Amino acid sequence: MQPNIGIKESDRKSIVEGLSRVLADSYTLYLKTHNFHWNVTGPMFQTLHAMFEEQYTELATAVDDIAERIRALGEFAPGSYKDFALLSSVKEAEGVPPARKMIEELLEAHETVIRTSRDVLPHADQANDEATLDLLTQRIQLHEKTAWMLRSLLED
Repeated sequence: MQPNIGIKESDRKSIVEGLSRVLADSYTLYLKTHNFHWNVTGPMFQTLHAMFEEQYTELATAVDDIAERIRALGEFAPGSYKDFALLSSVKEAEGVPPARKMIEELLEAHETVIRTSRDVLPHADQANDEATLDLLTQRIQLHEKTAWMLRSLLED
């Protein structure tokens, strides 16, 4: 049964396609961040270990919110590694990089999620889908702040 929420089916499908990419990017970032939390070493271990935990915990909530928005729009959310691999623009980590490289990779991943989210905004705006606009705006704000913090760690 399709929702009758004042958003045309074609618009809902377009928004869901975009949100599915945001979900895949976010889940891949979650997994990468959790991996780095487990495996970080070096002089900044304690700081990065705690920061990565805070980040992956927030991302765990975010992926749930994004998936539930897709469901509220009447579609099934992607939920397998295969689906995420096909949809995600975030690159998976190869091996266990040194701490500085972890920061660089996470920065790149957060900026990727921001760009993917921005790509969906015009579709949601055109459809007057305020709930999706709100969700994406909050996600963008959080990822921009996290990217700024990560970028700051890379400055000499």
